[in-house]
Amino acid sequence: MEPHDTEILAQLRSGDPDAVVSFLQANEPILLGFIRKRIGPSLQKKIEPEDIFQEVSIEAVRSIEKIDLQNREPLNWLFQICERKIIDAHRHFFASQKRSAAREAALGSQAAGGLADLLVASMTSPSQAFSRDQKQLQMLAALDTLPEQQREALRLRYLIGLPSKEVAEKLGKSDGAVRVMLSRALSQLQELLTE
Repeated sequence: MEPHDTEILAQLRSGDPDAVVSFLQANEPILLGFIRKRIGPSLQKKIEPEDIFQEVSIEAVRSIEKIDLQNREPLNWLFQICERKIIDAHRHFFASQKRSAAREAALGSQAAGGLADLLVASMTSPSQAFSRDQKQLQMLAALDTLPEQQREALRLRYLIGLPSKEVAEKLGKSDGAVRVMLSRALSQLQELLTE
């Protein structure tokens, strides 16, 4: 890491909005690649990845003073904002559409859309949307009970989609240890959610 990068990270962790802008500019290709990979072809017809990146940038600058990045990887924080903005865009463009057999088949064939497409497919009525939101809240509450490292491992593996070897490198653990950690974390989540 360059000395300049270390300085930006220090300013970012202190809550400096200008540092957020510099960090976003330095990581724009990575973030745009992440957005393109997850946006899916149906949403790409409605909104450009650059538009979502712009919304991510605005939210990051607005929320920097409220977020604690001391023990968190700033890039992972931005990936989470990207995921939320993609889901918001799906809701905006597709929530009002009625389900049809043709639309369901199209959604099923689009593996690239991932989580966002699953959310869109599950939205058919206000009561179902409420139920889905309640499940998300339960999941978030259950995740909060897990240790930070387990939460990070789950996020890297299942939200960002990194292979377990890369997750292990990022966490400074062996691949086997990460696999065990992921297995235990999923078991704990399952127990918490069935309660």
